[in-house]
Amino acid sequence: MKNFNFPVGYHRLHKTKIIDFQLNRWFSWGYTSLDDMKAAAHKIKKLGDWKGALLHQAEIAQKQGRLMNATFNYRAADFFVHPKDPDKKRIYDQFIDMFYNQLFRDESLERVWVPYENAAIPALSIPATGGNSLGTLVIHGGFDSYMEEFYSCAVFFSNLGYDVVLFEGPGQGAALKEQGLFLDYQWEKPVKAVLDHFGLDHVALIGFSMGGWFCFRAAAHEPRIKQVIASSIAYDYMQIPPKIVVQMALWFMKHPRLTEITSQWKMKFMPQEKWAIENFMYITGTDSVVAIFKEMQKLNAENLKSELVTQDVLILTGQEDHFIPVKMHHMQVAALKNARSVEGRIFTREEQAHNHCMVGNTGLMLDVMADWLKTTRH
Repeated sequence: MKNFNFPVGYHRLHKTKIIDFQLNRWFSWGYTSLDDMKAAAHKIKKLGDWKGALLHQAEIAQKQGRLMNATFNYRAADFFVHPKDPDKKRIYDQFIDMFYNQLFRDESLERVWVPYENAAIPALSIPATGGNSLGTLVIHGGFDSYMEEFYSCAVFFSNLGYDVVLFEGPGQGAALKEQGLFLDYQWEKPVKAVLDHFGLDHVALIGFSMGGWFCFRAAAHEPRIKQVIASSIAYDYMQIPPKIVVQMALWFMKHPRLTEITSQWKMKFMPQEKWAIENFMYITGTDSVVAIFKEMQKLNAENLKSELVTQDVLILTGQEDHFIPVKMHHMQVAALKNARSVEGRIFTREEQAHNHCMVGNTGLMLDVMADWLKTTRH
């Protein structure tokens, strides 16, 4: 199985935080070249420049025979492409074709479709290197993630002797694009489908980003999960902003017409806001700001059911996460009153792992996970 190198260091590549983070992410996960990311950053003056800048780097890498860099430059290019842009699906298809049919065609992995309700969700099965499995890890992301993004992490665990299953749930990757499945906070449903399909009854579940919320929701309802790892957690999305902001949002929700008009004006002058709102509409199958706010409200502490989580738990948080404030870490730890054990780790700037999902020091994050899995294995 291919080995990945996880570089240490978070680089200041762009003045806009969300663009800066995305450029760092693909490099930190072992996929892209720092020079490619720097070159792209120089071409990005506004969000609309993202697609062209990253596609240009993908084409250069492809011509130079740097297949890994080229493949994930296409994935990076896809990230900020508007859902209604006709290039969205084309770039995604290019990434998927290169991932499976070129880059990793000789690796021991199997992409399958898992029956789910009246459709199916995709999964990727990666066997333990060496044949003597230490157990099975099930890994998923959150929000609009693709399972292929976590391949380097999966290979890390496979090389340690774990069987690994990656999957996409409703609202993610091919589950959305090919099957039309929209985001559903009841994450125990796709997890159950995956465990049933592969005949698994004793697994560790790892969730990244919004997947940190999802994995606790699944663990609360699925006893076949024995260990839970959340990399960046929100606990309750309505408690992320300051209370005054939440109160204002709730007031606006009582005046839907005003909300829509105000949001349209904001989107006209704030491209990042426009992308975030319309991308959320895309993965939830909604068509208004009021509707997506209602979907976001479902990701709350009550629906999470932390009190039902009885497994061993590891929570990993970046001290300066620009998406999720560190207060969420402490709230989640306190809510897990019935867990068998709870261990929390807050990563610092000195460790270069202070960002969302520890981008900047992926290797450290994975080492902490691996050590914890050993100590809590039953």
